[in-house]
Amino acid sequence: MNLLATLYSIFLSEYAKRRIEKTILYVALFGFFIHLILIYLSKFSIIHLESDLFKNPISAIYTPFSFILIYEVYLLIYYLPKSFTTYITKQYEIITLIIIRKLFKDLSSIELKSNWFEIKGDLQFTYDILASIILFYLIFQFENHGTRKLQLENQNKPLFQGFIRSKKIIAVFLVPIFFTMALVTLVNWTSDITFSSHQFPSFEKINNLFFEEFFTVLILVDVVLLLISFFYTDKFHKIIRNSGFVVSTILIRMSFGVSGLISTILIVVAVLFGLSIIIIHNKYEKNALPLE
Repeated sequence: MNLLATLYSIFLSEYAKRRIEKTILYVALFGFFIHLILIYLSKFSIIHLESDLFKNPISAIYTPFSFILIYEVYLLIYYLPKSFTTYITKQYEIITLIIIRKLFKDLSSIELKSNWFEIKGDLQFTYDILASIILFYLIFQFENHGTRKLQLENQNKPLFQGFIRSKKIIAVFLVPIFFTMALVTLVNWTSDITFSSHQFPSFEKINNLFFEEFFTVLILVDVVLLLISFFYTDKFHKIIRNSGFVVSTILIRMSFGVSGLISTILIVVAVLFGLSIIIIHNKYEKNALPLE
């Protein structure tokens, strides 16, 4: 227990959160200026970089957003022991931010023509911007319903301290795992770039970097949490809620395997499914004893 408390303090304390937040923000700011410099070096033909990410200064926003997403991953782990609902909310926020990040790249290459809906890139931009608005609203509703559930959790915390301890153990292991994954992904991506021919991976591949594996691991984590929850409750509505969140995470992971409108639809359906699950769960809760 002392080891767990020590590791938890190192990785997931309020002090650790502030320190990691400040570090990532500095790195994001540095990355933004580096990206901007590379864009102008390429623009003036000092270097040649064949990628959509180096054609327009607006694309430079893509880099700091990538680091902000890494911080959101950390926050997801940070909130896991505190609230399972907030942990799920963070999953939805991350996938929404991935779409927002993609919009910055698309903004730099949209074609303002009368045949807007006949241009593939412009059409995808339309899908993504509409999806962002829909997801923002769905997450707002999910948080509202999640807050009601959290009040019940706080009233009954002594009943499931063992579950909280289990989540702390998982969270402590996840921090080094995810930061290692991020570092390995960055190193592998850098090594895959062929500077001699100035070739970069496709944008779809870049956009899915890290997060494709990230959501695969999250599925495994959600399944483990589902199994552990059986030790603390056999209530049907709790089991369905936790199982529903696993399904929601799987749908998000599936969105990385496809592209275009199908990917966007899968993401919206995943969040809508999670919202439906928690709304029904809360209604069920009124007729059941609040036990986690």
